Amino acid sequence: MIVIQNTIVSDDVRDQFFVCNLERCKGACCVEGDLGAPLEEAELQILAQEYDKIKPFLTHAGRHAIEEQGLYVEDWEGDYSTTTIDNRECAYALYDERGILKCGIEQAYLAGATTFKKPISCHLYPIRISKYDEFEALNYDRWEICNPACAFGAQLGVPVYKFLKEPLIRKYGEAWYRELTQEIENPTTK
Repeated sequence: MIVIQNTIVSDDVRDQFFVCNLERCKGACCVEGDLGAPLEEAELQILAQEYDKIKPFLTHAGRHAIEEQGLYVEDWEGDYSTTTIDNRECAYALYDERGILKCGIEQAYLAGATTFKKPISCHLYPIRISKYDEFEALNYDRWEICNPACAFGAQLGVPVYKFLKEPLIRKYGEAWYRELTQEIENPTTK
C-alpha cells in the first residue's frame, strides 16, 4: 500500500493496467451493477443547481426516471447514487450513434453547458474510494466487464494511476498526484 497525505492507495493502482475500451465494452459500467453511480454529498447540490443545463442532453427515458425518482436516490446504507431507468442504466446515460453509452452530464460539459464534468466516482473508475474517519482508501475495483480495458491498458503499458491522472488531480490536487507519482516511480528518494 502507498500512503499519501490522508489516503491509502492500493498497490493495484500502481501495478494494474487500464485504459477504457468503449468499442469493446460499449459503456457497460453505465448499465451493470446494483445501483447508479455513487455520488458525494457535495455533488447532490451540484446536480440540483446544474440539472436544467444537463437536462437537454438526457434521453426522454432518463428525464422521466429523474422526474419520478428525483435527481439521485439514497440507498439502504444512507449513500447516494444516480437515478436509474428501471433499475438498469443510469438515468444520465445516453447511447451514441454506435450504440455506446455516454454520460449525458459529460456531454453537457463538453458542449459548454455546465462546469460539472461528471460524478467523481465515474471519472475515477476503476478506483473506488472507501471513506473512514481519518483517511480515504483508494482501491482498484476488478469488474469482468472491464476486462477489455485491462487488456488494452496492458497492451499500451498504461497503469491505473496514469490513466486516471486527470480525475485523481480533480479529487486530490496536483501536489497529491505529484507525491503519488514520486512514491511510485522513485520510492527511495522521498
